[in-house]
Amino acid sequence: MYCVQCEQSNKGGCAVKVGSCGKTADVADMQDVLLRLMQGVSVYADRAAQKGARDAQVDAFTPHAWFTTLTNVNFDADRFTALIGEALTMRTRARALAEDAGADLSDLPEPATWNPGTTPSELAAAAPMAAIQRFMDRDGPSVVGLRNLVLYGLKGTAAYSEHARVLGHEEAAVCAEFHRISAFLATDPTDVGALVAQSLAIGALNLKVMELLDAANTTRFGHPEVTMVRMTPVAGKCILVSGHDMGDLETILQQTEGTGINVYTHGELLPANTYPGLKKFAHLAGNYGGAWQDQQRDFAAFPGAIVMTSNCLINPEIKGYADRLFTAGPVGWNGIAHIRNHDFAPVIACAQAQAGFEQDAPEQRIPAGFARNTVMGVADTLLDMIGKGDVKNLFLIGGCDGARPGRNYFHDLAMATPKDSLILTLGCGKFRFNREDLGDINGVPRVLDMGQCNDAFSAIQVAVAVAGALGCGVNDLPLHYAISWFEQKATAVLLTMLHLGIKKIHLGPTLPQFLTSEVLQVLVDNFDIRPTGDVQEDLNRMLTAA
Repeated sequence: MYCVQCEQSNKGGCAVKVGSCGKTADVADMQDVLLRLMQGVSVYADRAAQKGARDAQVDAFTPHAWFTTLTNVNFDADRFTALIGEALTMRTRARALAEDAGADLSDLPEPATWNPGTTPSELAAAAPMAAIQRFMDRDGPSVVGLRNLVLYGLKGTAAYSEHARVLGHEEAAVCAEFHRISAFLATDPTDVGALVAQSLAIGALNLKVMELLDAANTTRFGHPEVTMVRMTPVAGKCILVSGHDMGDLETILQQTEGTGINVYTHGELLPANTYPGLKKFAHLAGNYGGAWQDQQRDFAAFPGAIVMTSNCLINPEIKGYADRLFTAGPVGWNGIAHIRNHDFAPVIACAQAQAGFEQDAPEQRIPAGFARNTVMGVADTLLDMIGKGDVKNLFLIGGCDGARPGRNYFHDLAMATPKDSLILTLGCGKFRFNREDLGDINGVPRVLDMGQCNDAFSAIQVAVAVAGALGCGVNDLPLHYAISWFEQKATAVLLTMLHLGIKKIHLGPTLPQFLTSEVLQVLVDNFDIRPTGDVQEDLNRMLTAA
């Protein structure tokens, strides 16, 4: 086991025996094997695509398989054994597609022909061939670090792509580009310039994927509306839905309608309360709890059934709620009931057997729903406020939250921002300060919740539109970025921001372990990325730059 993919890798180091997330060495090794095979699948799919051929089953399996390997998603060894078997089948299918299309199948890289076996003992023996540190001595930490940047960027992009795909939105060109970059990675490239170029290509691809996901969400559920979301529970039986999958949330709402069960969101699903197609369900009762890292406390205290729809899952065995927890989609934990075919009947039965909330808690609500359609709808007002000097600065403070020390930085920065500034926030990083009363400017709340981490697309569209209206570039705006990094979705969003040429991003609380000082220097030289430091010093630098 060698895992450096997220911030919780043994408190910033490398997980070699068991991950801080609870991932075991055998699961970590099988994830490596699965991804190596998926690069082989992409080799054939890419060569077929160059001949104008594609296979819908291969394209559908690809993002799902990659998604299962993200941090805090799937810990179930049996599921990975099955996925590896499917990957081998898909590789054979992709090869046949390429052959039938007349593609050149000479000079194939190792992942296209490698056979790791399918039994646990065979996979354990084969794992070193798929390990990300395999060529460390040959290629050095900077090249391996850049390959990991490509690998983890693809993981994040795959997750967003899967979210869009399950809602019926995918594009052949997106699938083809993913295969192309994955096939590039299969060659174990060593050219630093090419690795940096492909990292930025992932940023461009992820921008398109986030646009697809935005279209998927708004087509299915309507555009988010400014909504005062209830943050405290009401009396009654209950189900808590965590993760990111609004399609699963909709299905749960449909299947619980008329049962007397209230449904609550948790973590990154808080913005779901602002979509017309979801808030129309009267038993969507609001949000319960905070960000993903608080789930063990939140889930243990919740008196009903719990569904984890995507990342981020934490060990459920030590807090006494494992018998009330269900997984769905790519998520898995050994021994935890998994929902198949979108049949949530077991969840409903579990909720009905629990006590539920005995009484209403004192009502507390916070505003949300400031996605691009809402903000662009009042663009004239915003521009007028900027023109008159009522709003002097904009801050984008958000991203992936986590449990490590130093993340109070984002709360403290939000609290320290001048009262004549607006704060755009998204991702679970918002939970650091979204219940604080930071007031308003001319009736506009100073904290504008733009949604989930994938709704960075909304923030980007708003920034581009404001810059265009003011006749300047995005980097010329009084817009300052403080992004909390945690896992691979954040890596993909960061690469998208770099692809767009956005500079002076403050990133923290720690930088990715896989980025060596040399690689970091490349990013600093080209994009002026800045590690988060002292709040007041960082704020002074931001305001001085404005």
